[in-house]
Amino acid sequence: MSADHPQALIRAQEVLRAGGLIAFPTDTVYGLGAEIANAEAVAQLHRIKGRMEAKAIPVLAAHVDDLRQVAKPLPGMAKRLADHFWPGPLTLVVWCLPDLSPEISPFETVGVRIPDHPFTLALLAQTGPLAVTSANRAGGGDPLTAEDVLAALGGAFDLLLEGGPAPGGMASSVVDCTQDEVRLLRRGPISAEAINEALS
Repeated sequence: MSADHPQALIRAQEVLRAGGLIAFPTDTVYGLGAEIANAEAVAQLHRIKGRMEAKAIPVLAAHVDDLRQVAKPLPGMAKRLADHFWPGPLTLVVWCLPDLSPEISPFETVGVRIPDHPFTLALLAQTGPLAVTSANRAGGGDPLTAEDVLAALGGAFDLLLEGGPAPGGMASSVVDCTQDEVRLLRRGPISAEAINEALS
C-alpha cells in the first residue's frame, strides 16, 4: 500500500493492533515495526530477522514525552543530544523502565529515537511508540526501498507501506548515554565530531 493512500495510517493501526508487523519508510532506512505492548509481535521481529533475541530492538516515538512509556527520564547529556539532533538519525541508548518487555530489551537499557520523516511521525503520533528494527535479515544490507524490503523479507510480515526511497541512505548513529561520557556505538549520518560539538 502506498504511504500516501488516504487509508494508510488506519490500515497500519489495524494491523498493529491485531498483532501484525508493518514495514515502512523512515528518515534513515525502511523499518519493520510492532506494538511495544505485544511481546509476541516483538518476538516475531527477532525471528523474521534471524537474529538472537539477546539483542535489543530500538523504540521510535513521535514525541519525547512518549518515551516515558519505555525509558527513564533522559539524563543530561542525552537530553542535550536529543534537543540538538531530534527529530533525526541519532539513536540514544538510555536506561529503560524496569517493566519493559525483555523482548524489546533483555538489558537495563533501550535505544530510543525520534525520526525526521513526515509519514513515520504521523504513524507514531497515531500508534504511540513502536519497536522498530531495520526491515532486513540480520547482517544484510540497509533496506532503502520497498523493493529492498521485499527482496530481503518476502512475505514474512503483514503490511508494506511504500514511500519511495528512504532519504537518509544509512542506519542511524547510536550513542550510549548511560555512562559519565557518551560513547559512539555505531557510526552513521551523525559523526562523533558532531556529537562532541553538540555537548561542548
